[in-house]
Amino acid sequence: MFIQTEPTPNPATLKFLPGTVVMGQGTADFAEASRASGSPLATRLFAIEGVGSVFLGTDFITVAKADSADWQVVKPQVLAAIMDHYNSGDPVINPGSEAASASGDDDGIVMQIKELLDTRVRPAVAQDGGDIIFRAFEDGIVYLHLQGACSGCPSSSATLKHGIENMLKYYVPEVMAVQAVD
Repeated sequence: MFIQTEPTPNPATLKFLPGTVVMGQGTADFAEASRASGSPLATRLFAIEGVGSVFLGTDFITVAKADSADWQVVKPQVLAAIMDHYNSGDPVINPGSEAASASGDDDGIVMQIKELLDTRVRPAVAQDGGDIIFRAFEDGIVYLHLQGACSGCPSSSATLKHGIENMLKYYVPEVMAVQAVD
């Protein structure tokens, strides 16, 4: 197995591409080790000293290191853990574990916002090792949750305000602002 590694705009994160499907559907974001119990892959990665968070995308794994960690030490261990995981035959997410957010009933505006995010925004941020999840639309404000490399990235505020907000305002006049939420 050959695992490619790519930098992301966030210097604390690296994107790992194992050359196979990671999440068949949805994404999974583990901001800390205590939340990773439903994922054998994330649990394996959190066992490495210096791993701060793990994000699982369609065909990539984004790992953020702790501030005190050095990529020269952590990166080879992450590569080995990913390879060990895929060689073990363990699932990425245990059956029955909740990995991705569920969507409820949406009105027309929310459906339009989600469609724009899914077709124009999410593919672009996935290239950088992250994801943006719709949380709510209330009083003209779109609330989005940043995951993976986008979480804590120095350029994420500019991306939200100058990129996503401007695009949503253009296509959906009811949108007045975009705001990040945890």
